[in-house]
Amino acid sequence: MKVGVPREIKPDEYRVAITPAGVREMVEHGHEVLIEAGAGEGSAISDADFEAQGARMLFDAAAVFANAEMVMKVKEPQPAEVEMLRPGQLLFTYLHLAPNPDLTRDLCGSGATCIAYETVEDARGRLPLLAPMSEIAGKIATQAGAFMLEKPLGGRGILLGGVPGVAAANVMVIGGGVVGMNATFIAIGMEADVFVFDKSIDRLRELETSFAGRCSTVFSTTLAVEEMLPRADLVIGAVLVHGARAPFVVRREQLALMKPGAVLVDVAIDQGGCFETSRPTTHKAPTFEVDGITHYCVANMPGAVPITSTHALTNATLPYSIALADEGVAGAIRRDPGLRPGVNVAAGVVTHPAVAEGVGVSCVRVEEALNLETTADGHESGAMDGFEARRPQPVEADD
Repeated sequence: MKVGVPREIKPDEYRVAITPAGVREMVEHGHEVLIEAGAGEGSAISDADFEAQGARMLFDAAAVFANAEMVMKVKEPQPAEVEMLRPGQLLFTYLHLAPNPDLTRDLCGSGATCIAYETVEDARGRLPLLAPMSEIAGKIATQAGAFMLEKPLGGRGILLGGVPGVAAANVMVIGGGVVGMNATFIAIGMEADVFVFDKSIDRLRELETSFAGRCSTVFSTTLAVEEMLPRADLVIGAVLVHGARAPFVVRREQLALMKPGAVLVDVAIDQGGCFETSRPTTHKAPTFEVDGITHYCVANMPGAVPITSTHALTNATLPYSIALADEGVAGAIRRDPGLRPGVNVAAGVVTHPAVAEGVGVSCVRVEEALNLETTADGHESGAMDGFEARRPQPVEADD
């Protein structure tokens, strides 16, 4: 298969969808890897590094899209990239479609099969291709929040860890999944007083054990959140519902409970944001203020550390991208049913129930959209029976 990797064109995005090690593995499996010249520069990977492992460098993105059977990216395709997709082509990238009906419509119109990293599942229902970026985003969230609390940047002017004789800042982490756990880890390391909120008692027990009691765990209810907001200096929103728009955990009117100059960091902004007042920002203009509260809502936080992020992403995606190149979509799904929920759009229709619900359209079964063969008893080979009937449940965990 011809696998294409264009340069990312979303503002402030420096990652690339494959490393030289990934190229080498693809080539050894008999595939041709086509990479846009300069695609790896932001991640300190030169064209020569790619070429040394067997990649063929192409002059521009148009050539990559025109020649590739599968296009691998990092972020959702921008309008110019959507125009270059064609029927039957495979797109493998982060999509975050539930809060973006316009992009969903355009991808349907392209006729391409679009698989989202963030909805691919493993055998335990976890999200293996989202996890590495969640780890990075969680750590960045605390770092960024600590920085934005400084007075010259509009914050309260409080040091996260305090000093002897002066109390540390209070950090409130809403959601105890991968993002929340990593945000908590960094906040504890910076010696803040940390409170982690989650709706799962089992998850709170795990965090209590993992951190040896160095943070406080709180069962998340509206009242518990409201009681903590007046004490919080930094609030990190780490809420995820698989494939769906994030639920609001802090409403506009609740900002009045907070201290002037407190900071909200919304890691769920890719999925629409978990604070009602959130809107996407960029690394060049990362914050805005609402009712005296600083909001940090950068939509591609891991893009700020592309050397780390690019390698972590390829480590996770490579087995799946090789399977797709080796087997095609249908064969890869039969071999690994966890790829099935990754298919968000195919043959002009939406095929993921949470995405369909988020954008307000009907959902078509993956098997129907892709015309997958059925077995003698009428069941799709390798299908995950009942997937289409599942509905996302609000959970305060990014995993």
